[in-house]
Amino acid sequence: MTQLPAHYDHVGSFLRPKYLLEAREQKAKGAITPEQLRKVEDKAITEIVKFQEDVGLKSITDGEFRRTYFHIDFLDQLGGVKTDIPVTFIKPDGSQELAPPVMKVVDKVRHAKDIQLADFQYLKSQVSAGNTPKVTIPSPTMLHFRGGRAGISREAYPELDPTFYDDVAKAYGDELRSLAAAGCTYVQMDDTNLAYLCDEKMREAARQRGDDPNELPHRYAAFINKVVAQKPAGMLLSMHLCRGNFKSTHAASGNYEPVAEALLKEMNLDAYFMEYDDDRSGDFKPLRYLPKGKTVVLGLVTTKFGAMESKDDLKRRIEEAAKYAPLEQLALSPQCGFSSTVHGNDIAVEAQRSKLRLVIETAQEVWGTA
Repeated sequence: MTQLPAHYDHVGSFLRPKYLLEAREQKAKGAITPEQLRKVEDKAITEIVKFQEDVGLKSITDGEFRRTYFHIDFLDQLGGVKTDIPVTFIKPDGSQELAPPVMKVVDKVRHAKDIQLADFQYLKSQVSAGNTPKVTIPSPTMLHFRGGRAGISREAYPELDPTFYDDVAKAYGDELRSLAAAGCTYVQMDDTNLAYLCDEKMREAARQRGDDPNELPHRYAAFINKVVAQKPAGMLLSMHLCRGNFKSTHAASGNYEPVAEALLKEMNLDAYFMEYDDDRSGDFKPLRYLPKGKTVVLGLVTTKFGAMESKDDLKRRIEEAAKYAPLEQLALSPQCGFSSTVHGNDIAVEAQRSKLRLVIETAQEVWGTA
């Protein structure tokens, strides 16, 4: 198993600067070209890389500054995947709500082009020696969970197992290989689905789609392992579990127990970023399934709100988690990114620095300087 760069880390996204949001609006109106927008993104990424390095992080992302959504911008570029544009609908009380975009598999899934390569190359060019550029991509399970069988073309895939899972894993493998060839050694897959399967409402929704919520975590473990089997040597592959982070809200609650064994024991991943910033995540008992050689990054510091946690509380909770998994196999991070979508969380820009410094200082006091 490949080790994390440090006992402190972060999930990856940051609040977009105002000038970048304005440039995106201009591009949407046709006032500037995609090339002009990319130059603005480059400037913002250079700044966010410097910010991360100044704070003291060892793994460095591009802040997801080129994305609107953490998952769609990537998945939509796979061959055979189509996203319906999100629509605004009127709720019974007269208020407006944006329906989330729906992804569908309309044809055989394939790696039609290198998706993250150019973005990684620019990120790598900005990161100082000694630090590790990290690429974040959505988990392949996103192509199944939201729509279930109904969201996947029966013409392309009369049976899902094994063809659909094999095709998606091959597409992911091709992407990982293109990144590895460019020098990428750290990829994080963002997954809401396993955390959603801890929530009874979400489990019921899965049943309504024709899936067994007790069987799905094990099926997803086998699915993820098909991707891991194609992972290039020397690459760290981690997974972040999220219960929803859109504009500081959440979509699911529940203890990790229903998925813990499949997640920690069955998946052949190197590390897991697990949300533990409030009561919604339950206790640390599910960590008992963590085998030797893997790391759980405890997301104890919230990115949803600016109120600061105390070091003493964080240390107490780390100590609590260490009753179920060895301290050396634990690390610390915020529970999610600061801006999983372009809209951002309800938190001040400067709070990002304070939260990350708290994570780093606490981790250094618990585990030493590394």
